[in-house]
Amino acid sequence: MTSDLLAPLDLAFWNIESARHPMHLGALGVFACNSPTAGAHAADLLAGRAAAVPGLRMRIRDVWLPDGRLRRALPAARLPLALGGAAREPAPDFDPLDHVRLQAPAADFHAAAGRLMERPLERGRPPWEAHVLPGESGTSFAVLFKFHHALADGLRALTLAAAVMDPMDMPAPRPRPQAPARGLLPDMRRLPGLLRGTLADVGRALDIGAAVAVSTLGTRSSSALISEPSGTRRTAGVAVDLDDVHRVRKSAGGTVNDVLIAVVAGALRRWLDERGDGSAGVEPRALIPVSNRRPRTAQPQGNRLSGYLIRLPVGDPDPLQRLRTVRTAMDRNKHAGPNRGAGAVALLADHVPALGHRLGGPLVSQAARLWFDILVTSVPLPSLGLKLGGNPLAEIYPLAPLARGQSLAVAISTYRGRVHYGFVADARAVPDLARLARAVPDEVETLLTACRV
Repeated sequence: MTSDLLAPLDLAFWNIESARHPMHLGALGVFACNSPTAGAHAADLLAGRAAAVPGLRMRIRDVWLPDGRLRRALPAARLPLALGGAAREPAPDFDPLDHVRLQAPAADFHAAAGRLMERPLERGRPPWEAHVLPGESGTSFAVLFKFHHALADGLRALTLAAAVMDPMDMPAPRPRPQAPARGLLPDMRRLPGLLRGTLADVGRALDIGAAVAVSTLGTRSSSALISEPSGTRRTAGVAVDLDDVHRVRKSAGGTVNDVLIAVVAGALRRWLDERGDGSAGVEPRALIPVSNRRPRTAQPQGNRLSGYLIRLPVGDPDPLQRLRTVRTAMDRNKHAGPNRGAGAVALLADHVPALGHRLGGPLVSQAARLWFDILVTSVPLPSLGLKLGGNPLAEIYPLAPLARGQSLAVAISTYRGRVHYGFVADARAVPDLARLARAVPDEVETLLTACRV
């Protein structure tokens, strides 16, 4: 396995991290079992299988000058970006026992997961961990996977985690085309097109910058969503029936994702009112990530995210009007495309040299609270049932990174007929996160009643 430079957005995630502000994502999977030793057996299986997964052996190393291996992995035109960058490379001393840990039995998986999510991943080793949490009753155990966003986005993290689950009978993958060999100099015939692309990139960057500035005007959020970082974490999760979501969609229109986002808006309204903060007039800016993943033949490989920015209609008392507002905002974003507007600001990472990411990372980490108030992201999961040690995966709660200065992030996954909402919050700012999670099924019921289905 060869080394490769981090893509610009991966490098940005790597450099904005601090000890009190880790940038790893996670997933908490709950497995049904019938043995009190099933968790310990699962930990042994994960450690034994991790050594055979190449992606789990990759560490991230700082790069100040490109070496020969990096030259072969990266087109010549991108070599200057290596100055001040970082590269993924196989860890020569990889020991899976350093990454898979059996924890003490837990009565509350989410309480234990929150404490574990506080801890930054060790940067000198492959940046991932798996924590096995045996249940006190012996009828279930949980596994918390943590991946640094520079190693894997949600989809890639899913692939790596699935690789250590029990084998499944899957069709063989289709062979991917090999990237054509590149010379040391760019093809002169392509220069006019490259010039047009550069000018288009500049225009798009200006458009995104202007949209970001406009998005900060006339917005009322809630102090519950913005806070000074304490370095603490709390997680919560709840599942609802996918069939109920489809009933609302068929009656009220829109997409499944529109309904899921509107449920978040309604749950926030209930939560703010119940805790006494009040929801009147609150319209927090929600960032909805959109994957623009590059093909395997592109260099550098890695995360490439854009996003849609919408204002959640938390202050609207009408549940169907909240859904219509979300649907209209999402339709408008889709019409403009993921490369335009304030939500596409992550694409600006491509225009910053690697050294700029290194030097400007601390400053950029402070800007997220000016750009959006809450992250609401969807993580795709396979419909096939996953097992570990023969024990079926019953629940899976995705956990998104928490941006600096923000109190709450929401991730959503659909698995085997259930929609799982995973919440991550600053524990000091949101001590009542479980109350917000409980508001989700109540909001689904409210929508069903409003639709009379």
